[in-house]
Order: sequence, then structure tokens, then C-alpha cells
Amino acid sequence: MIGKMIIKRIAVTATAAALVAGAFVWSPQTETAHAATTIQTTMKTTVTSGSSNFTYKTPRLGTSAATSAAAAAKVAKLVNEQRAKAGLKPLAVDTKLQKMAQAKANDMASKGYFSHTSPTYGTPFKMMNTFGITYTYAGENIAKGQSSAAQVMKDWMNSPGHKANILKKQYTHIGVGFKNGVWVQEFIRK
Repeated sequence: MIGKMIIKRIAVTATAAALVAGAFVWSPQTETAHAATTIQTTMKTTVTSGSSNFTYKTPRLGTSAATSAAAAAKVAKLVNEQRAKAGLKPLAVDTKLQKMAQAKANDMASKGYFSHTSPTYGTPFKMMNTFGITYTYAGENIAKGQSSAAQVMKDWMNSPGHKANILKKQYTHIGVGFKNGVWVQEFIRK
């Protein structure tokens, strides 16, 4: 069995429309968001070493609430380690944003989709409003198929757009969710 890892990201300001990675355009004046061309990076688990190829299976992390919380906490810690290396302030974990990120991960895992736009909640920005989250700048990274917090962070940091979201100096808070191989990072500036 060959595992498949996918990552996506989105970022937006509340003061001007922004298009990042072709994922969304958001206008605070009309409060509308619509899907544009979706860019995604697929990470294959087939490795070439010299003249031989080999594949590996992506193990599944457990799906309990405790396992999800531990994986999310590890990602938040790794984000702040990367930010420290770049000379940036750490992000505070926001309780509401954490709940939202977990709800997004649960939604993607249970409904079997992989998109910034949820059939349940709509765009990340509409979802933030639903969860009572206020912000002046916001962004989202999602990923699927990575077997650990370290692996998903490695994949995000190896993707210029995702890395830019993680290292964006404007952000002050983070929320992370994980469920059945689906990873979600939510970022805001309050």
C-alpha cells in the first residue's frame, strides 16, 4: 500500500483581498469567499535511493481525543520552535481557535473531503465567525496522510507557501487540529 500525503494552505488579510496559492479570494466588504483554482502538493511515499526504489506504509496515529490533542500540541510546539529559529515571537494557543481547528479536522475526516471549504462550515473565515473568533489577519494550512506531527511539520516547512504561513510575523495565535491523518493549522492576528 502506498500512502499519499497532501498539503494545502490559505492566508488572507481582513483589510484587503488576498489570493494565496490560488486557494481562495476573500473580500471583507462583501463577506464572500469562493473557491478559485486549488493548488495542492502531493507527497509520494515512493523513495528512490541509488538504483533501487522502495515504498513505505504510512502508519495511522490513534484517533482518540487524547491522541488528537497530543498531536495538535506537538504541532503547536514545533511551529513555535520554527518561529524562534527565524527570530519571530511564539504564537499563543487560542482556545476557540483550537476548538475550530479540531472541528475542521473532524469534519474533513468524517466527511472524506480535503478542502479549505467545508460542506458543513463554509470557508475558514466563515467558520471563524461561527466559532466567535475575531481577527484582523487569518490563515489556514491543511494536510493529509502524514504519520506524525514531525512529518507534517517537515512537509509544511518544505513547501514555500505553507512555510510562509507558519513564519508570518503578523500572526499572534494558533489552533491545531488532528483526526485520522488529517491535520489543520489555523492562524490569526487579534
